[in-house]
Amino acid sequence: MKTMNKKQFILSVIILAVCTAVPLIFDPETSYVVYFLFMAFIYVTLAQAWNIVAGYTGQVTLGLHAFFGLGAYVIAIGWSRELIGYLDPLGMFAAGCAAAILAILVGIPLLSKLKGDYFALGTLGLGEILRLVTIQGGAFTAGPTGILLPSSSFNTLTPHYFIALFLALLALGVTYYMTKSNIGLALVAVRDDETAAAASGINILKFKVLAFAVAAFLAGLCGALQAYYIFHVEPQGFYSLNWTLYPVLMCVLGGAGTLSGPVIGALFLTVVFEIAKYALPEIHPIFSGLLIIFSIMFLPKGLIGLKPGRMFQRTKRIS
Repeated sequence: MKTMNKKQFILSVIILAVCTAVPLIFDPETSYVVYFLFMAFIYVTLAQAWNIVAGYTGQVTLGLHAFFGLGAYVIAIGWSRELIGYLDPLGMFAAGCAAAILAILVGIPLLSKLKGDYFALGTLGLGEILRLVTIQGGAFTAGPTGILLPSSSFNTLTPHYFIALFLALLALGVTYYMTKSNIGLALVAVRDDETAAAASGINILKFKVLAFAVAAFLAGLCGALQAYYIFHVEPQGFYSLNWTLYPVLMCVLGGAGTLSGPVIGALFLTVVFEIAKYALPEIHPIFSGLLIIFSIMFLPKGLIGLKPGRMFQRTKRIS
């Protein structure tokens, strides 16, 4: 866990300044750049959320879409009943808290009993349960057709863009804080050797649930923002497994267990997916699945593990 040096800090400030200036340079109503970065920021947040649970704690979860969908439905139900308003900060905070509370309620029994693949399958089932509950929810959730929200509230993508940027920075900040504090040391200890961590006095279940709840909170916020952008919250789209698989792929490809890896993976794959969506629309899911397999096989440390020096040495050795 290295501390950010001066060059990295200056580079980060420059990137942040450029991202902040994008809506001022490009027209948010017509420019594809603004929309692309808006989606990239959401994926950075989701990838970083998965990174906290799986990359740093070693608990592979396949349930991000459950918390993403729950966050969206908190906004849809609250706004349709006039309990909250458009882009309401309190509504978004409530969406994140609802996801975190669900993660704690589900995480305690799951994480105390299940590990590895079994835990992953358990979280995968959570998303499916919530999807079916929403479909059978009657008037409360509007069933399979979903809840339509007043799209007349939309004027510009600019506020969505800056909120998405804020969420990405929040996810980075939370991850950075956790890795630099005693919490991060405990999470890594749990990931590397649970028995040794328990023998050192670390409460294994407490830190696993904490990481799971933080990730769920971030995913719930992303779902809430997406609801404010789509204006039609329905179970098939918001509980889609893509909201889990894409962040997993982005984190694995970029480099799990690192701060910058999920950012690199999210930006790179958002470009790839956007191109594939138009160039290969029929085989896009197959393409995504193959990318996951090849990433795990040939890039176990992600793109961030491909240091130029090592690549040069390998090339020299081969020649």
